[in-house]
Amino acid sequence: MSDFIRLAIDGAIATIMLNRADKLNAFNMAMLGELEAACQRIDTDDAVRVVIVQSASPKAFCAGADIIEWAPLGGRGMWARWIRDGQRVFDRVARLRQPTIAAIGGFAFGGGLELALSCDMRIASTAARLGLPETTIGAIPGWTGSQRLPRLVGTGRAKQMIFSGQPIDATLANEWGLVNEVVQSERLAERVLELARRIADNAPVAVQTAKQLVDASVGEGVTTTLEALAAGLTASTADAQEGIDAFRGRRPPKFSGR
Repeated sequence: MSDFIRLAIDGAIATIMLNRADKLNAFNMAMLGELEAACQRIDTDDAVRVVIVQSASPKAFCAGADIIEWAPLGGRGMWARWIRDGQRVFDRVARLRQPTIAAIGGFAFGGGLELALSCDMRIASTAARLGLPETTIGAIPGWTGSQRLPRLVGTGRAKQMIFSGQPIDATLANEWGLVNEVVQSERLAERVLELARRIADNAPVAVQTAKQLVDASVGEGVTTTLEALAAGLTASTADAQEGIDAFRGRRPPKFSGR
């Protein structure tokens, strides 16, 4: 295990630490795999109510993708592995039952910003800079940034960021709705933990259901949300229990409509 991702669970709060500080947390394949494994662990832990995604580096949340790793893949390799794997893992982050908060200190570029966009909330320090610079090296945002960014800031602003490749500072990101709050760098960890604890104090099923509904309102997981809520409703009925009892007793069920 390379330990590029560190997962710590303290009661109701899980923290995913991006831990490749010497490379400014630039993603390679191993790091993507570890992030996916962390999400799997969190998603199966009913005690976890909120997830914080933060960086071990004071300079950066995440510098994006490790160009040294993906450059040799060529067109087919990019399509078959790099892009698809990154999309799958970031979608895994977005689909966590629990609310997620990205703590953005320093810069979040490329895949780093796309990871933050996959989280439910983003708290930035005053030192944060956010951007999608892929077009400056002949690439495009490939890990859902071109889809999620417009939903937050609108198509015009998203196009400005993507077409120009130029980053924006935390103040402008806050004005555009890209981040929820901006705090002084020394207060970033404190503020994120404060928000996480406030959310964790609320009823977890209500919070997680609300997350699904809000996501569905902007087109994320509409059909899966409907299925999940409908399945949960029907499973809680007396008829569902009667169906199970009848199956076990090898008898016809007698449904009551309750």
